[in-house]
Amino acid sequence: MKIEMTCIICPVGCNLEIETENKKIIKIKGNTCPRGEKYAQTEITNPVRTLTTTIRCSNGEILPVRTDNPIPKELIFKCMDIINNVVCILPISAGDIIIENILNTGSNIIASKEME
Repeated sequence: MKIEMTCIICPVGCNLEIETENKKIIKIKGNTCPRGEKYAQTEITNPVRTLTTTIRCSNGEILPVRTDNPIPKELIFKCMDIINNVVCILPISAGDIIIENILNTGSNIIASKEME
C-alpha cells in the first residue's frame, strides 16, 4: 500500500511516499533529511500531537494551555473532555501544571501564559 503525506517537521515540507506491507513500513521516499523519515515512521505507527487549547478561569477569563509533550492523536478528544470540565483559580504562572499526567500519557497540561 502506498501512502502520501507532507512532512511538517521543518518549513521545507517534503512530499513523502511511504510504502507499507502488512502494516509495516517497507520504504520511505521524498524526504530530504533524516527527520522526514523519522516523522513518517511515527506518523504511520503512532501519530502524536501537541494539544493547544484554553481553560476557563474562576473569574471568567480564559487561560491558554498546552501539553508539555505530544500525546497520542487518538486521545485528543478524550483529553478535551477532561480539560473542558476544569476551572482554574488565578493567579497562574506560565509553565504551571494545570492537569498532571493527563490520561496517563506522561504529558501535563500547562499554562501558556501568566495571568493575575
